Amino acid sequence: MSTDPAAADSAFVERALEAAIRIGLVFLLISWCFTIVRPFVIPIVWGIIIAVAAYPGYQWLQEKFRCRAAPAAVLFTLFMLLIVIAPTLMLSGTLVTTVKLLAEDLTVHGTLTIPPPAESIGSWPLIGEPLHSFWNLASENIQAALKQIAPQIRVVGKWLLATAAGAGFGILQFVFAIIIAGVLMPHATGGDRIAHAIAARLAGKQRTDLIELVKKTIRSVASGILGVALIQSLLAGLGFMVAGVPAAGFWALLCLLLGVAQIGIIVVLVPVIIYLFNTADTMTAVGFLVWSIPVGLIDNILKPILLARGVKTPMVIIFMGAIGGFLSSGIIGLFVGAVLLALSYELFMLWLGEMPRTGEAETRAGLSPADDGTGPAS
Repeated sequence: MSTDPAAADSAFVERALEAAIRIGLVFLLISWCFTIVRPFVIPIVWGIIIAVAAYPGYQWLQEKFRCRAAPAAVLFTLFMLLIVIAPTLMLSGTLVTTVKLLAEDLTVHGTLTIPPPAESIGSWPLIGEPLHSFWNLASENIQAALKQIAPQIRVVGKWLLATAAGAGFGILQFVFAIIIAGVLMPHATGGDRIAHAIAARLAGKQRTDLIELVKKTIRSVASGILGVALIQSLLAGLGFMVAGVPAAGFWALLCLLLGVAQIGIIVVLVPVIIYLFNTADTMTAVGFLVWSIPVGLIDNILKPILLARGVKTPMVIIFMGAIGGFLSSGIIGLFVGAVLLALSYELFMLWLGEMPRTGEAETRAGLSPADDGTGPAS
């Protein structure tokens, strides 16, 4: 029986058009759903990360108090909110108070005074002379100095306002993520089944061990990197607040950024120590120095212990994930970016480790390397 070419072409075009319409509708539906849930993606992902990382602690709490899943989740959520939100609100309050007092000194009282610069500053290469001149003007007439840099102040002011708004939104996302984690932990068994089902769909039933890799990566990065940075920044912020350091909340936030980026909070602690020895009384300065030594070095003790339990992701991956996440999604992105990039790196390295070498591929095909047609005939 002969087939009409025109009818075959018409049927092919009809099937292709129908497939294109179906794919387009599915793509439109997915895009529409993503647009709806987009504001919740980062908090939900962060909530899942918190739930996976903190699940052993949740199990310990449940066994310790011999309570059911729901009450244990409520206790754990309240505890997380207490240890994270309370210090954050205290440090934010000190930052707002400092900015308010600075604004009053500049605009209302006119009492802001700046000490004159040291003569040695003028001998610095390139920037020494203009810096000394401007500093000297600011010490004599702060209003005239501010007029000279008015455009730069406006730019910096807009950036600070945007950063402050982003930090406030990030705190709300943090609270939302902790609540999501508290809701997810009692349903960990069902979530584990879903995760294994997704892994089986994506990589085959024999590769459900990917879920264990995901768990190890999340817990390793969350506890060894993010947890240590959070502990250090909170302890440093407490020291700033007790010592009366201006804008303690800002310096604590900077410590958090540097800690997650693996730069270290010593970069912040050393200038603050120098500042206190020059402005505060001796007891306060010495007390802050004694406090700063263990706070600044605690990561050298905790990180090896916590990271040894999981995978060993290069610190450059953590740095890129933290900075990239912060630039793209704010404070929450600082944490989520580090975890997701580390997880992607580990999965990529696992995939590379599974790729067969040339000899392995030939052996699986039933050939030896000498039988590929290039070797001498036997």
